[in-house]
Amino acid sequence: MRASKQSGASAILVINAGSSSIKFALYDASAQSGDRLLDGQISGIGTAAVAADIPDQAGDFGHLPEAADHEAAISWLLWGLGKGGVEIIAAGHRVVHGGPAFSAACLVDLSVEAEIERLIPLARLHNPHNLAAIRAVRALWPDLPQVVCFDTAFHATQPEIATTLALPERLRSAGIRRYGFHGLSYQSVAARLDVALSGGLPQRVIVAHLGNGASLCALREGKSIATTMGFTPLDGLIMGTRPGLTDPGVLLYLLEEQGMSVQQVSRLLQKESGLAGLSGIGADMRVLEASTEPSARFAIDAFCYRIVREAGSLAAALGGLDAFVFTGGIGENSEGVRAKVMDGLAWLGAKPDAAANNARAGREPSLISAAGSPLPVYVVRTDEEGIIAAETARLAGSD
Repeated sequence: MRASKQSGASAILVINAGSSSIKFALYDASAQSGDRLLDGQISGIGTAAVAADIPDQAGDFGHLPEAADHEAAISWLLWGLGKGGVEIIAAGHRVVHGGPAFSAACLVDLSVEAEIERLIPLARLHNPHNLAAIRAVRALWPDLPQVVCFDTAFHATQPEIATTLALPERLRSAGIRRYGFHGLSYQSVAARLDVALSGGLPQRVIVAHLGNGASLCALREGKSIATTMGFTPLDGLIMGTRPGLTDPGVLLYLLEEQGMSVQQVSRLLQKESGLAGLSGIGADMRVLEASTEPSARFAIDAFCYRIVREAGSLAAALGGLDAFVFTGGIGENSEGVRAKVMDGLAWLGAKPDAAANNARAGREPSLISAAGSPLPVYVVRTDEEGIIAAETARLAGSD
């Protein structure tokens, strides 16, 4: 199988299938450095605006099917990669929910596939698409080793008191508990910050992964001890189309008094709430920041308010705070959101440097707090694909 018109290096393919996009990357499997050869993505999946951003050196992919769904988009991508000139020796995948069964990355077999499928009800926006990518690769290249890396696995270090829900034992023993997500992002950010800072990773850190999905994670000595997402990726912060923290009584009211079906409530929580629901405009932070509509401004303010409020909760769990880090699409690119959050974190010692925040495309990690700020604040680019590539190389025996 072949993947790109690069040099003759063998490559690891990484696929990160999200709720509306598919990111992919090729990593040099023959080099100890694991250099990234190329990357790209397909966005707007399932809409008329579906589009592909594929580098020219990847080869001739032809026309992306109009309004392609995940299955069609993945098949198109793999078909194009298969015409290239680099041998793909393994594929690694991000899987959002690993449930109680998976606390580390693993090689894919039919039993692993079956468990990922069983967990679909816990991550309906993600696990089905993660699974579709795995099966599409197997259909095209049945002998190719595949590795799955779970967003929940990084949070396996959390203490029981942080993961236990106050429910009867029969439900807790069935696996109903807090899991946490965005673990690959947190793992990447912790590693990058540890390498970049002369004194190593600070002892008590909150990382804010802000994107269409959003969460905070409290790290003590680089290990997750608490996070805002819980049993599913619906909990915690306001997100693009998800409401985050919501009184369970609201759901009972919708079912019992409003007469909504379970499917209608599910769609409300997964597709119609969050920034999109608050603004009435959409979920894209760039669109909201450019809008003059009061509802857009309110949605942004509410998004930032929830971040600050939940950061206070995690600071309490840590017993103090030594650094705060922004990452993810919004965290890395929205100086407005970062400024609002830093203003809200003044009580924890954050003193923003406006010029550094606005210019933040400097060295990485970028320090965006003022000199002498009691709480240093950084922007760190996350590299989930790099983490997946490293785990795939290790487990597939290609490192």
